Amino acid sequence: MKKLPTRCPSCGTVLEITELKCPNCGTTIRGNFPINKFLSLDDENFEFLTVFLKSRGSMKEVQERLGISYPTAKLRLDKLLVSLGFMEDAKPTDKLQILEALERGEITPSEAVKLLKDSSKK
Repeated sequence: MKKLPTRCPSCGTVLEITELKCPNCGTTIRGNFPINKFLSLDDENFEFLTVFLKSRGSMKEVQERLGISYPTAKLRLDKLLVSLGFMEDAKPTDKLQILEALERGEITPSEAVKLLKDSSKK
C-alpha cells in the first residue's frame, strides 16, 4: 500500500490536500483539506494501531501478535496516544521514577541518562 506523504520533502512542513479527483468521471474538487492525524502516523505507530484494533484493545493479544513484553506494549500505546495528540508526553522527573521506568523497559538507558541529567539541573 502506498503511503500518502504528509510532510514536504524539502522543508518538512505538514502538507495540505488541495485537490481531489474522481478516477471514474474526472470530477475535480479544489480546496484546502487538512491531513487526518491518523494518516500522519509513522509506520511503527500505524502497525501498533492496526494490531491494537484487531486485538480489540487486548494488551495480552497485542503482546502475542507483536512478540513484545507488556512494558513495551504499554510504551508503544503511550507513544501512539502522544503522536495522535490524545495525551501529553509524560516523562518521569523523579530519579526513582526514572530508574523504575528503565527497569520496566519503558525507556532506554540513553533516555534514562538524559532524564537524570535534566532532573539534576532543576
